[in-house]
Amino acid sequence: MNNPEIITPPVTAPSTKTMGSKINRWLENHWLLGFNSAWGIFVILPWLAPIFMALGLTWLGRAVYFIYSFFCHQLPERSWFLFGPQFSYTQAQIAEAWGRTLPEISNELVRRQFIGTVDMGWKVAWSDRMVGMYMSIFIFGLLYAVLREMGYRIPGMPWWLFFLFILPMALDGTTHLINDALRLQFRQTNDWAAWLTFNAFSPQFYADDMFGSLNSVLRLVTGILFGFGVVGFLWPIMESEFSPLPE
Repeated sequence: MNNPEIITPPVTAPSTKTMGSKINRWLENHWLLGFNSAWGIFVILPWLAPIFMALGLTWLGRAVYFIYSFFCHQLPERSWFLFGPQFSYTQAQIAEAWGRTLPEISNELVRRQFIGTVDMGWKVAWSDRMVGMYMSIFIFGLLYAVLREMGYRIPGMPWWLFFLFILPMALDGTTHLINDALRLQFRQTNDWAAWLTFNAFSPQFYADDMFGSLNSVLRLVTGILFGFGVVGFLWPIMESEFSPLPE
């Protein structure tokens, strides 16, 4: 008597294609949520550094400063301070609080190491330009999500308009770089701006980097324009790339 042949189905390994398809499908439907969430964490962490320092969690605060030192020069005279009497400080004030002379902190690599004191507060882990640039990308990204949720279709920004939005920051950043590298001082005094505006503002407005000065306003505004240009140009492109394909 012949035994009936038992046929067993082949054993197959879990399909990586299925997992990849699930990830792709999620990105198609939730790419904006995923990006805004990740970017939000990225832009909020620098603000936690001074909070950690004020709470005595210095190892956490210094860890944030260290991580973000790869994304920003963190020069204290171009940074905002929390938990102190002033929102920003001059190089002279920083030198005095640090117990050093101005010549001793003339090198940017030295100056960027200063994070603050208990009396003057602690700096945010990136400069005012980065605040304008990165925070505006986050805010305009949220606005893009709200408008899309309301049913608005955001038209793509032409490349030439995108170029116009990023050009001011490129010019401002390049002139700062030349000024700092060659020690020319024309971005410290801003005599050129005083001449162009017929000295319409106070001398303090034109000089140095304090919050509310010409330099700080230009860094903040050009950073915001950059962020708006990035979102207006790239987000509709990503929207098109991540749009679900027909079944």
